[in-house]
Amino acid sequence: MIQNSDLSKRNFIISIATLAFMYFIFGFVSWVNAILIPYFKIACELTNFESYLVAFAFYIAYLVMSMPGALLLKKTGFKRGIMFGFFALALGALIFIPAALSRTYSIFLAGLFTMGTGLAILQTAANPYVTIIGPMNRAVQRMSIMGVCNKFAGIVSPLIFATFMLRATDRELFAALPAMSEAARSLALDEVIRRVIWPYGCLSVLLAGVGLFIRYSALPEINTEEESGELKVIHAGKKNVFCFPYLVLGAVALFLHVGTQVIAIDTIIGYATSMGMDLISAKTFPSFTLTATIAGYIIGIFCIPRFVSQTRSLRICTVTGLVLSLCILFIPGQMMFKGHEIAISVWFVVLLGLPNALIYAGIWPLAIRDLGRFTKTGSSILIMGLAGNAILPLIYGHFADSLGTRSAYWVLIPCFIYLVFYAAYGHRITSWRKSHKQPENKK
Repeated sequence: MIQNSDLSKRNFIISIATLAFMYFIFGFVSWVNAILIPYFKIACELTNFESYLVAFAFYIAYLVMSMPGALLLKKTGFKRGIMFGFFALALGALIFIPAALSRTYSIFLAGLFTMGTGLAILQTAANPYVTIIGPMNRAVQRMSIMGVCNKFAGIVSPLIFATFMLRATDRELFAALPAMSEAARSLALDEVIRRVIWPYGCLSVLLAGVGLFIRYSALPEINTEEESGELKVIHAGKKNVFCFPYLVLGAVALFLHVGTQVIAIDTIIGYATSMGMDLISAKTFPSFTLTATIAGYIIGIFCIPRFVSQTRSLRICTVTGLVLSLCILFIPGQMMFKGHEIAISVWFVVLLGLPNALIYAGIWPLAIRDLGRFTKTGSSILIMGLAGNAILPLIYGHFADSLGTRSAYWVLIPCFIYLVFYAAYGHRITSWRKSHKQPENKK
């Protein structure tokens, strides 16, 4: 197992920079879904529910492929496993080409699932790296640095891809689609959907190159199979990861948290357009939410653990997320934005990015601590929790169709209530027997 003391300062900086670059790539390929959802909704003529299958296909791979990803890492080691993860990402991007040529939504979903598989492998490897490569009480700092890179990519990638996929004249084109004949509409939509070919073809080549770069980079290999004498005593009699309640409860917390995060980012365009805004005007809203998230990460970098502990910051953020979710539902009022009258509540969706920043970073070190030889499998369990990105947007989409886009945000409330529970109590449970609870973590 690598600790900060095992690395020279130069190698530690190189390792952090390499990991930060990886997290930028993660964000670049995943947060573009915010523009793909409304884009496919128009180009493939989908309902709200069907359009959110974009997020489902992408993130359900975390549930299905995380455990195979952990087995791959055990067999190949972290660095070779990372290379194969990037190759899977490249293949998924390449699948977009035949999908666009045939305008077949199911093939797009297959490409998204393949990309999700690559990210499941990559995050199963990358998150333990970030957590254990230095002092545990500064893990949130390192996760926050990674988060800044991830979310900065999330700001630029939808805007870059929107440049390729959307044009100023599309406002008139999309408005005219219902009045077109079936043949004319089909030709117009074929032209629209084929705009993804060049950006995703180039992305495929880039991702394959990154995989080779990481394989031969200076990033150190880590060994999580060896345990200290203290951990061997603690783990005596524990046969699998399910003997660690704080890990299992942490996976549930991650499931709910990432679902709330992707809802705040991927649904905000649909929420804005439901108020009468067009897609061209509303496309910047995900970037606002991600900017708020980056602000949260920067606060974490400078304040944790100097002014506030990791655990206390997690409590503050979960409670803040719950309060903002209630504001979305209950605060009335309208305002003008880009010539459109929209509900003030859309800005509470944007502000959800601020507390969401440190919830992910806070859960990881609490859930993966002291796992020793169970670290790879434990990491895969936590990554499986990222399937919340797949499930919760679908639930939101279902309620958006039946109740409306604003009322559908009720799905956030039970999620944040559980997150408050984990931050306050759940992370301290070390045994399924009621009497076993870890003392309060002050780090």
